[in-house]
Amino acid sequence: MSVSLGELAVRFGCELRGDPATSIERVATLANADARSLAFLANPRYRAQLTDTRAAAVVTTAADAPGCKAALLVCENPYATYARIAALLHPPPPLAPGVHPTAIVAASARIDPSAEVSAFATIGERVTIGARVFVGPHCALDERVSLAEDVRLTARVTLGPGVHVGARSVLQPGAVIGADGFGFAPDKGTWLKVPQVGSVRVGADVEVGANTTIDRGAIDDTVIEDGVKLDNLIQIAHNVRIGAHTAIAACTGISGSTSIGNRCMIAGMVGIAGHLSVADDVVITGGSRVSHSITTAGVYSSTLSTEEAHTWRRLVARFKRSGVLEERLRRLERASGMKAAPPEAPEQDHD
Repeated sequence: MSVSLGELAVRFGCELRGDPATSIERVATLANADARSLAFLANPRYRAQLTDTRAAAVVTTAADAPGCKAALLVCENPYATYARIAALLHPPPPLAPGVHPTAIVAASARIDPSAEVSAFATIGERVTIGARVFVGPHCALDERVSLAEDVRLTARVTLGPGVHVGARSVLQPGAVIGADGFGFAPDKGTWLKVPQVGSVRVGADVEVGANTTIDRGAIDDTVIEDGVKLDNLIQIAHNVRIGAHTAIAACTGISGSTSIGNRCMIAGMVGIAGHLSVADDVVITGGSRVSHSITTAGVYSSTLSTEEAHTWRRLVARFKRSGVLEERLRRLERASGMKAAPPEAPEQDHD
């Protein structure tokens, strides 16, 4: 596919600085672009590459434009504009409507004629598949699953009983939505499985990364609201609710019955305990451990930066001795007749 710079400028509301007839066929990085490629600059760390790029055009802000020899598409949000242009130049392959002969489809399933069901997919009883849905190879849809229009299950996606996926949502390979939650009741030294009878409701325009798991609710449903973006290898336990347009990075785990607000950003390897609530517009930095509800928007952290190993061991040793040193100081204050300062109250723990 080839698009002129002039068309891109008009379609995406950019100021064009260059020849509108220049043809763009693909996107590339500043370092690897060629005369048919479009690149972008959104991170100042890469500004040095702007002067030497061989790209036909660069998407950037007015502040970063000086010094660039290539044509420019100037806008306020280069990254978002680049994403829209990349989607235009690199669309997904067109559907081949119909059901592959190796797919297994229950007689009670309803599949829109415009949908594609790929090889070795399994479609259970009373499943509903909407218009222009793509069900990739080796996907398994249990009974009563419903897929709204333009959903894309890339490959090996498993959907448990009663799962609903909203319009235009994308589930990457290996995602498992609607498996049993981790529910076991202690009983005289053993564990008794608690039936998980809820399901999972995934909203519109959601993306679920590869090998991410979202457990079905114990009684009520687990809910992923509209526009949520989930990275690879995330575990979301039963009865969690993720608010609209929240983004969560890889290897994060969210325990059962926790509610995450709207527009939150949760970095990688965050652990969130169960039965908590996190307010709207909260940012949690990588590796943090959240053990208490967060009631106010803001940026929260609970980890220390990496130190050289010898320095780290000394810091840990000092931390372990802090109680002994505090008591020794109080004894010296009492011996000298000084009034000991009261211990400081701990700051409120927002984690």
